[in-house]
Amino acid sequence: MKFSATWMIALRALRRNLMRTGLTMLGIIIGVAAVIAMVAIGTGAREQVAASIAQIGQNTILVMSGATSRGGVRGGWGSAPTLTRQDYEAIREEIPGVIRATPDVRKGAQVMAGNQNVNTSVNGAGEDFVEIRAWGFAEGGNFSALDIKTKAKVAILGQTVATNLFGDASPVGQVVRIQNVPYQVVGLLKPKGMSMMGSDQDDVVLVPWTSALVRLTGTDSFRAITVQVESAEMVEQVMADITALLRQRHKIRDEADDDFHVRSQQEIMEMATATAKTMTILLGAIAGVSLLVGGIGIMNIMLVSVTERTREIGVRMAVGARGSDILLQFLVEAVVLSVGGGLLGIGLGFGVAQLVSAELGWNTLVSPQSVALAFLFSAAIGIFFGFYPARKAAGLDPIEALRYE
Repeated sequence: MKFSATWMIALRALRRNLMRTGLTMLGIIIGVAAVIAMVAIGTGAREQVAASIAQIGQNTILVMSGATSRGGVRGGWGSAPTLTRQDYEAIREEIPGVIRATPDVRKGAQVMAGNQNVNTSVNGAGEDFVEIRAWGFAEGGNFSALDIKTKAKVAILGQTVATNLFGDASPVGQVVRIQNVPYQVVGLLKPKGMSMMGSDQDDVVLVPWTSALVRLTGTDSFRAITVQVESAEMVEQVMADITALLRQRHKIRDEADDDFHVRSQQEIMEMATATAKTMTILLGAIAGVSLLVGGIGIMNIMLVSVTERTREIGVRMAVGARGSDILLQFLVEAVVLSVGGGLLGIGLGFGVAQLVSAELGWNTLVSPQSVALAFLFSAAIGIFFGFYPARKAAGLDPIEALRYE
């Protein structure tokens, strides 16, 4: 029998009961759509994490202060004041390959302008901060090394803070009060958007770190120091040099643990994206279970179809159809169900990913690899779960099949 004839017979058999055919395909449709949508959400999250970490800057190293430990409870890195201005100056002056560095002094504070006020994060930073973060200015400019040296009362606003305090008016040249201390606004940053942790990066006020230490925190220590290196090839060596320098400055014995933490941008990205990758695999595996269930549904329906069409199979064998022809017919039916469901599922998966992105604001990315994998898996399911019913049909005895009622 020609393959085209087998194909037509298989399609005619599927059209006999369109409701059953549609419900059988539904399991594959939902399975493929779930795989594509879940992998798109996971991949989008991983790409967003990588993009957020890239905003830290190129070839950067983060030096965090120590962790507190009280009553057996250990705080996170940055919770103990172990990094000083002397450490910062030593890193800038003594480590080869360091081209920029900025300390990190943070404090939540109330910022006022006229009759408007907001609670926001006030960050003490150096003159290199905006260049390390590749953060441009919408208006105005950066504070200078002289502002750092003189503990000047100048500030740079993020877009969110500027909008809340001044609306559409330009904030540059205006005065804001931070904890009742007047600061003149010298710059407005371009919008950055959300960070990988879901926080608004534009909800920030930058002031010289010297001014923050004196007027906001009243301390002489930093939460962290961000260092930018001349090239990616020098990152590992600079990390080792910083570790050796700080251990020497902090008088840490050879067998003792560091009271600081040094991490490169690449390490931070690998740790963050590894978590996102694990979640993507988990989401894809959970969605893949529905594909497996859809395959079992195909097998169940095909077995029922073999039973219902036993007499038809006997007639076809009696007029010359071979067992291989019967096997091919039922296998074609199973593959049509799975492949047709797979194609419809791909369309539905794209739609769900777009809907999630539009309604929830999540970053989604449908990759060609996930589409190809879901489609090939659905086709393989049709062959795998359709083979047994097809073989059972092909193995029927023609005489017994003709007697079947």
